Amino acid sequence: MKILLRKVGKIPLEFEVKSDEITFKGFLQYDADKLILLKAKLSGKVEANCDVCAEEFMLEVDEDIEFFISDGVYEKSEDTLLEVVEVYDSSVDLEELMKSEIELLKSDYHICQICQSKQDEVLFSID
Repeated sequence: MKILLRKVGKIPLEFEVKSDEITFKGFLQYDADKLILLKAKLSGKVEANCDVCAEEFMLEVDEDIEFFISDGVYEKSEDTLLEVVEVYDSSVDLEELMKSEIELLKSDYHICQICQSKQDEVLFSID
């Protein structure tokens, strides 16, 4: 789902993108300094690999996402720390943003329930 940035104004433009067992739902709204605010929730389940045993498992996802979108290179001032995604064709592809957020989540440390149980057993047997 591509959205032209010129169609985004002060009134929030709501969106919802679904893929398999995950939903990316939120809104886009013009903020200031040629920036568009994206506020969304990523929820559902996604396949991930356990960092202990390397087996695949379904990871529950419930993440709040917030960042800015800039049409072109963002020229920031030195005293601001903003998370900005730069786009270069005056449109934003929400499916691509969703996929990149999923990949970012999958790159974190994750442990399946079986390995978590084994670690808990070891911790409780030490006490």
